[in-house]
Amino acid sequence: MTNKVHPYIPNMVPEVKEEMLKEIGAQSTMELYSCIPEELQLKKDMDIPEALTEYELRRHVEGLLSKNISANEYLNFLGAGCWQHFVPAVCDEVNQRAEFLTAYAGEPYEDHGRYQALFEYQSLLAELVDMDVVNVPTFDWGQAAATSIRMAARITGRKKILLASTVAPERSKIVVNYGSPELEFDFVGFEENTGLLDLDDLASKLSNDTAAIYFENPSYLGFIESQGAEISKLAKKHGALMVVGVDPISLGVLAPPSQYGADIVCGDLQPLGMHMNYSGGQAGFIATRDEEKFVNEYPSRLFGIVPTVKEGEYGFGDVAYERTSFALREKGKESVGTQTALWGITAGVYLSLLGPNGMYELGQTIMQNSQYAVKQINKIPGVKGSRLSSPFFKEFIIDFNDTGLSVEAINKKLLEKKIFGGKDLSKEFPEYGQSALYCVTEVHTKDDLDQLITSLKEIVTN
Repeated sequence: MTNKVHPYIPNMVPEVKEEMLKEIGAQSTMELYSCIPEELQLKKDMDIPEALTEYELRRHVEGLLSKNISANEYLNFLGAGCWQHFVPAVCDEVNQRAEFLTAYAGEPYEDHGRYQALFEYQSLLAELVDMDVVNVPTFDWGQAAATSIRMAARITGRKKILLASTVAPERSKIVVNYGSPELEFDFVGFEENTGLLDLDDLASKLSNDTAAIYFENPSYLGFIESQGAEISKLAKKHGALMVVGVDPISLGVLAPPSQYGADIVCGDLQPLGMHMNYSGGQAGFIATRDEEKFVNEYPSRLFGIVPTVKEGEYGFGDVAYERTSFALREKGKESVGTQTALWGITAGVYLSLLGPNGMYELGQTIMQNSQYAVKQINKIPGVKGSRLSSPFFKEFIIDFNDTGLSVEAINKKLLEKKIFGGKDLSKEFPEYGQSALYCVTEVHTKDDLDQLITSLKEIVTN
């Protein structure tokens, strides 16, 4: 019997353990494992490091973390699903509020303060995406997209799903995994020079068995899909729903998907007041019209104002309105583990801070910065600042094929200059060869952009 007493494990005092074993008639703790078959018992010591004290463990972990270099030390032009945006200080303050900080989704139904905050968040986001109903946050955009597509399948009673080939590869894998094996998936091609969905290919694959078509706008490749109305028309011809994934921070300058026919809108809340956190800080949303066929299919909580009949203050039979929560988990529907309520509240705070014109001004700044970057990059010999001819928002493909250098080599040189380069697309989209997806947002100053341009010019010319 060991004499070591672990501070976080109860009953580790040797005398206490001995008394407990005596009470149950056992000589040692090993007798407790007698029910485990002999062939399953480990007969050797486990090959794991020696135990550390709390102080030693803290030093070890901090030492590992100190090896990381973040966007605070280096210039960052990497997006591809998690973007560097400015996070107001008040958002960080909200993240530390004990009344909002929950282990996960939180279940105390008497917590009216948090419910009020979630109601405000859903109201603000609904206004931004021009829809009536918004859910509490899902885990991330991938889960929001997958859930939206499952909703569409239940609403239509169909199994076939069409996905744009320009959907983020990681997201499309989540969607297919989430829908399999019940749903059938097929991908719709795109025009290589514009990135736009191939309408002929879409028309040939749509049928009366199609539940939904899903695409993203702005797309993973940065371009703006300008054919939304045409896509919607083709989908409606066959009774299919149109599900659109959107970056909400773009909606100050771009029309929301509802205005070109989207039935379900989803996306990521990360741009709305959440730090990049080594792939954390993600939270998805789903939005629809206030129609029973859509609302009944939400697998997560909704907050709204509903009429109730009360006796007393309003007189018997009068209609009063109260904010309430709807838990819409029904048998047969997928379970959605919602991200902590904190992310929704943070996004609501962010949107309220920007006011009525803030999203427009923010979107304008992002587009102006990204346009400036592309214009200057185009002046570098052998480099195309934007591989696609379609308009873009904050991300764009830089084509390095004529430089004779790989994106991997260029990014290594950029790291030496304390710059995080764009996402290497050579594996995900080999048709673009040595091209990279770059991201420019409101955090980038003219000096930042000029530093990138100067660095790229030195690398490709030397």
